[in-house]
Amino acid sequence: MNTKATTPDKLDTVKWLIVLLLIAGSMVGFYYFDEHWIWVRVSGLLVVIGAAGFIAAKTEKGRHTLGFMREAHTEVRKVVWPTPQETTQVTGIVIVMVILVASIIWILDTILMWIVRLLTGGGG
Repeated sequence: MNTKATTPDKLDTVKWLIVLLLIAGSMVGFYYFDEHWIWVRVSGLLVVIGAAGFIAAKTEKGRHTLGFMREAHTEVRKVVWPTPQETTQVTGIVIVMVILVASIIWILDTILMWIVRLLTGGGG
């Protein structure tokens, strides 16, 4: 058994600090340059966030996250998705069942209200 504790690399800490500063700086810049066109500001923000994401992907946690995302994508590709006809049929069944259950609850509520009025003398 490996009892060695994994400690984050000091370089990873520096990388995360750079990522944090890039994102914070891009947000400040987005609002500071308010007089410029919005598409220029949004483009700059996206470029800086992309660079921050690239730097974050080079850390240990970033590599684990990217591995998880690849595995999740592989699992999603294994899913057997229903056909449009199956989706329509199941949606119809769900709608019918919702209406049926709502009707049963409405009838039950009406009967119980009638019984409560009868017992409390509230009926006309």
